[in-house]
Parts: sequence; structure tokens; C-alpha cells
Amino acid sequence: MSDIHVRKRGEKWYYSFEAASIDGKRKRIERVGGKTKKEALEKGIQALSEYNNSGQHFEPASVSVADFLDYYMDNYCKINNKYNTQVGNISAIEKHLKPAFGVYKLSSLGTAAIQEFVNDKFVSGNFAKSTLENIIAPLSQAFEYAIDLGYVKDNPCRRIKYPKNCRTAKTREVITVNEYNEIMEELDKHKPFNISVMIGWYAGLRISETFGLTWNDIDFDNKTITVNKQIVKRNFGVDVRKAFKEKGKKEERSAWYFQSPKTPTSNRTIVVSDDLIRVLRAYRKEQLEHKIYYGEYYRELYLKEETDEKGKPIQRVIEIEKSIPCTLPTADMIFRKENGGYISTDSFKYAARIIHHKLGMDKFDYHSLRHTHATMLIEAGVSPKTVQERLGHASIQTTFDKYVHNTKDMEHEAVDAFDTALKAKAK
Repeated sequence: MSDIHVRKRGEKWYYSFEAASIDGKRKRIERVGGKTKKEALEKGIQALSEYNNSGQHFEPASVSVADFLDYYMDNYCKINNKYNTQVGNISAIEKHLKPAFGVYKLSSLGTAAIQEFVNDKFVSGNFAKSTLENIIAPLSQAFEYAIDLGYVKDNPCRRIKYPKNCRTAKTREVITVNEYNEIMEELDKHKPFNISVMIGWYAGLRISETFGLTWNDIDFDNKTITVNKQIVKRNFGVDVRKAFKEKGKKEERSAWYFQSPKTPTSNRTIVVSDDLIRVLRAYRKEQLEHKIYYGEYYRELYLKEETDEKGKPIQRVIEIEKSIPCTLPTADMIFRKENGGYISTDSFKYAARIIHHKLGMDKFDYHSLRHTHATMLIEAGVSPKTVQERLGHASIQTTFDKYVHNTKDMEHEAVDAFDTALKAKAK
């Protein structure tokens, strides 16, 4: 290891050490160390250690799992993952992973300890397999990142075995036509939630896509809906990891934001039915009438340009009474209260409670509409590739794995087709 040299120049002390040669010539790194010789020497030792570890933030042999999980969140997850994924990772890290493994050295945490953790969660009976996988996922991803950085050579999470009898997550069920009609009849008393359900039923949009729609996304003439953004509730001006770590909650000061869709393939334009276009056209007319009625007391929605933790542009939705001057561009949102206030995905929880408790449909959630839309298309003979593009999936395998499941009708069709083929062979 190179020696640290310190010297005083004027009123300040400097430290220096020998760096790697360039073109056969020796180089030295010299920096201001402080006002005292001791301070300069301490900073020099720290700087040399960082230099010898290729600029790494930690000593690879001694970094704790807790510290590295924080480092992973700040330097990988924030840069590469969507906001909701970050929030899910933070929750798993702070509630489960740090309490269980935080004091371990990253280099010493082995498969056995992680397997015992998974087994204990299974024995408690409170966790489905998918939940356990989601808890372990950020730990596994952090280890993969550590391998890339040269901190460790192996990911102990790769060899985890989930118990065979582990409880599975609730299976999404198809909403029948009769159930849909019952929902629509009830929600007709709670507008515009009935329209949001129609969009999920007829177009298969995600809830964040539906409540992120603006009127310029609707082409009444060509009967299409364009998805080019989604709405998400997120912090502004507060680091989400620090807020969760210090106060145990994912949001400190939150607002609704437009951000890019879930994946690049989620950007799409889809054709929708005459029925949906007719209802949207009538609701648009009704909304404009509300705007005239409330006049200066109407709540306008504006868009404020900001950047996220990746440095990418996002837009915050700001609600201001029309009488207050504002030069920001307006957000002509589809889902609004009579007075113009924004109706969000949080507000839809009210509609879901009505469907659960008044109609007794515990299986319903907004995503079940998307699931039903895909299943009905497949049953109708629509090609999986078309369904994939309509739903905006990144791969066709996702379409099969998550949304396309055999139904009784499909089973009967398979038997009928097989019988027909047998008869044809017998002739």
C-alpha cells in the first residue's frame, strides 16, 4: 500500500499518495485534508482506502447486509425500477430483510440462513408463496448487483427452495356477464365509477392507466383509446427510502403524478366498442356542463414539470380553484368530481367496497376486469399475439401466465375438437 504524505501549504494541510502510473509515468493524488495535520492524515487514509477499492463505497469484506441493501436501493433500484417497485422493495427490506439479516456481513450470509427464514415464514402460515418470493426478490437482486461490483462471488438466494405445500395467492376469477351487469346497475348510482369499470371491461386497461386518461386520449371518430402514461401516487421533495426507514411509511408528502407506462410495450392505441364510446361522449358533455355551472369555483387540474430520482421528466397533478390565476398547462382528466376535483385510484376503493359488501362479490378487484377481458378474447378465438398487444404486455408468455387460463367453455371446446378430429380420421 502506498504511503500517505501530508504537508502544510498556507493555512491548510494537504494529503497525497501515489496513484497508478500512466504511460509509465508516476502520478500522485493530492487533496486538501483540513486545517490540522491529524485531520489531513485521517482523510488521506480514507481516500487511499477508497482508491485501492476502485472507488467502492464499502470495504467488500466487512459491509453489512443492511448497509448494502441501502446502497442497492440508492444506486440500482432508484435508477432502474419504477416507483411502485421501489416502494415494494423498501417495504420488504425494512419490514423483513433487515430485521432478519441486517447484522450479517454480506460476504458471510449463506443459503442456509435464508432458507430457515423462508421456512419460518411458511410455518407461521401467514405468507403465500408469491409473497415470500416478493420478500426475497430484493435480497436476491441486491446480491446480483454485489456480484457485478465484485463484492461477492455468489448469490445464496439462487438455491432457495419454497415449501411444496406453501399457500398460493388468491387466484383471479373471471367476472361473468351477469355479474358485470349487476355491478354496472349498482354503480350507475355512483358515477363516474361505472365508466371506469366499463373501461376495464371493454379495454382491459390497468387501473393506473384508466385513471391517468385525459380526454385527448379518446378518439371519438376512430373509436380508440391511446395509453401513453399512467397515474401514480408518490412522494415529492422527500426521499422515499428515508421516509419509510425513519417513520415507517412509504409516503411523507405525496401527490399524483403522470409517469411513463409500466413497460415500453404498454404504449398502445386500442379500438373499443360503440357502447363505450357512446357512454364516454355523454359523460364528456355532462362534465363540460358541470364546468359551466361551477364557474370560477370549478377545480382546475394543472401539470407541473418535475424530474424523478432517475432524472426523467414526470408531471405532478395540481388542483387549484379556477378563480386563482395559474400559467401551468391544464390536465383535462376524464375522472373528475362534479366540481372538477380529481378522482383517483384511491377513490375507486369506495366503489370496490360497494361491490364487495353490497353485491357480495369478494373476488372483485379492478385487475379482475383486465383478467376477464383477456380470457374472453381468448375464448372468442382472438390470437394470443393480438391479446398481448391489446394488454400491452412485454412478452406473450406474460399473457399466458398471468391472464389466460382454461375455463369450462375452453375445456368443452377442446373435447369437441378432439372428437371431431377422431371422426375425421375414422372416415
